[in-house]
Amino acid sequence: MSKTFAARVSKKERKTIDLSEKVGRDIFKISDDRLLQGAKLDEIFLKNIVVKEQVRTKFNDDSIRDLAKNIEINGLIQPLVLHKDKNGSYRLICGERRFRALSFNKAEKAPCFVLENKTEEELMAIQFSENSSREELHWVDKADGILNYQIATEASERKIQAALGISKSEVHRSLLIAKMPKNLKEAAKKYDIEKYVLLEWDAMDKSALKTDVEKKILSGDITKRAELAKIISNGGLIKGAKKVSAKAALPKGVSANAFLKAMTSKTKDLNLDKKTQELLRTLVEETKEMMDQ
Repeated sequence: MSKTFAARVSKKERKTIDLSEKVGRDIFKISDDRLLQGAKLDEIFLKNIVVKEQVRTKFNDDSIRDLAKNIEINGLIQPLVLHKDKNGSYRLICGERRFRALSFNKAEKAPCFVLENKTEEELMAIQFSENSSREELHWVDKADGILNYQIATEASERKIQAALGISKSEVHRSLLIAKMPKNLKEAAKKYDIEKYVLLEWDAMDKSALKTDVEKKILSGDITKRAELAKIISNGGLIKGAKKVSAKAALPKGVSANAFLKAMTSKTKDLNLDKKTQELLRTLVEETKEMMDQ
């Protein structure tokens, strides 16, 4: 049996929620019932809402203006989420974009889901989940949020994965990013740098090349992973603090492959300790890279 759908309604004819009427539990279907369990719907004056540091720190002004215009036309479809503290003050947990848009429209009050008696751990999980499901969080803000959650809850990566609903690899990468220097993370947000640029910079051994890459990230000269790969490729090999970029010359009549095979074969015949063997293997690999340049 085929499904039937209600006729489409134009924006002008759509109804907004009237909080003067009795509101049933159906409205909670808009949100995550598990996270907002026990919340009460009420109208709160914006001047009474305290906005503290949120998970999201990067906001798009054009997006806020667009949202403000949409709210003006259609009303606020999704209420803010607040937590009523023991002293009676209301703290904004979710919906800072909506709060900013309402403030832009000079609204006096807004419909809000009001939570009470929630732990900081529960509030952080609600905040992270709600922000992640809306306009995409910047990956730096997401990483900082995950680290803050770990610090507050002392949870393992596996427990963070279960609580926040993200993959274990994403948790691990995010914790690495969150612990990176603040100036690099700010540059990533300012220049819209791909997260793998910072991750690959972090994985580099300490060297002159890594320092040079860091300067380029801070200035916005590297924003893409492909750009970083190109710079590393053109930077030559690093040995200590000395850059080696000259192409090695082979004896006349000897091909690169023949030379490398001879070196590899010779190292196998020698009775050397493991450390020396590893050094020789590294030398062979470096020589091969030099030949390929």
